[in-house]
Amino acid sequence: MKVGKLKNDELEQLILSKFKSVRREVQCPPHVGVDCARVSLDGTCVLSSDPITAAESRIGYLTVHVNCNDAAAAGAEPIGLMITLLAPPSATYEDLGKIADELAEAAAAANVDILGGHTEITPAVNQIITSATVIGKPYVGYDDTVHEGDYLLMTKTAGLEGSALLANDKADLLGLSDDELTCAREMLNSISVIPEGLFAASHGAHAMHDITEGGVLGAVWEMAYCAGVGCVIEKDSIPIHPVTRKICEKLGLDPYRLLSSGSMLISCADGEAMKTGLESVGIKATIIGRLVGENICDSEGNIITPPEADELYKV
Repeated sequence: MKVGKLKNDELEQLILSKFKSVRREVQCPPHVGVDCARVSLDGTCVLSSDPITAAESRIGYLTVHVNCNDAAAAGAEPIGLMITLLAPPSATYEDLGKIADELAEAAAAANVDILGGHTEITPAVNQIITSATVIGKPYVGYDDTVHEGDYLLMTKTAGLEGSALLANDKADLLGLSDDELTCAREMLNSISVIPEGLFAASHGAHAMHDITEGGVLGAVWEMAYCAGVGCVIEKDSIPIHPVTRKICEKLGLDPYRLLSSGSMLISCADGEAMKTGLESVGIKATIIGRLVGENICDSEGNIITPPEADELYKV
């Protein structure tokens, strides 16, 4: 493909025509010649931005859900996303069209609009890269403040996104059966935390954190450190899917530090009530610790260190 922006007719056909407006808040959806979106919101809004750099497949799907998860972790309902898509000259029109299809499908599933953004072919990248900014509307009454003594819960299982990405992109290294590969790849279908975020925000959660790079232990450290409180984690209670465990054993990875988008960390006063509530709407939840003490550690006194490069980058 030629370096630079797409022609207007290419942009319209390959990308913009696939995005449908579903949110009443969006007053100006994306079209050729329009550089800014217009969104009507009353009061406070929530904003967050994340790129997708570690995936080789389902990039559009991940772009939407990873960014919407950030809004959900702030107790906000995602409204829409601005998306930048950078592709190398080796990319094809089919590549861009596929990513646009994924973006549109994921946006429909998350009930958000693609508000606009930028698409460019550039030799500055050697693979397709996306970066998005999400705008969300916070749930009234959610204060996003950790309280000392809170229980910590996590939803689903550790290493969801990391397992799925490895199964999609590095299958030949994993030694998994066909059924196990399918299981790992389908973990990506559970990557949205919007349902648990909105439920928890309206049912007594004090704070939330989506578990991304650095895994469960990285998210625990970040939440406790940001709040200035200690934390004790029951490491053995952290749920790990058998296929995730097998992948990590094969590659020498730490499942507690593996990319875990799709899992939410929740602090609240009544852990059992939150667990029961989440499970009543079909979301697996596990109490893994409590925000107490002076150190961020496990139940055996081992200090939990700050997150570094995700285990995924070791492969």
